[in-house]
Amino acid sequence: MNNNISRRFLFTSVAVMAGAGALASSAQAQEIFIERAPPPPRVEVVPVIPAERMEREHWQPGFWRWNGHEHVWVEGRYVERPRRGAVWVPARWEQRPRGWVLVEGHWS
Repeated sequence: MNNNISRRFLFTSVAVMAGAGALASSAQAQEIFIERAPPPPRVEVVPVIPAERMEREHWQPGFWRWNGHEHVWVEGRYVERPRRGAVWVPARWEQRPRGWVLVEGHWS
């Protein structure tokens, strides 16, 4: 009997965690439409880094993010590539029928 209770608990725990994961991933995919176009991108000075870092790091340019009230600038930065040859696709705003949508930057 104790073994049955343990199995039910394990099954229930796994089911609850799987459901929570599905909710989290669907929440991340939700698009937020903004009526106002973002300001033009800022001109950034890209810092020079040593040659040995260039192979493993990449400059991610800054972009405008919506904070719920206004556009705020997210400064560019160097980040480590997830794998050799990975290419960064910068964040961008797209105008759609319902408004402006931020398409997050990502590695390809």
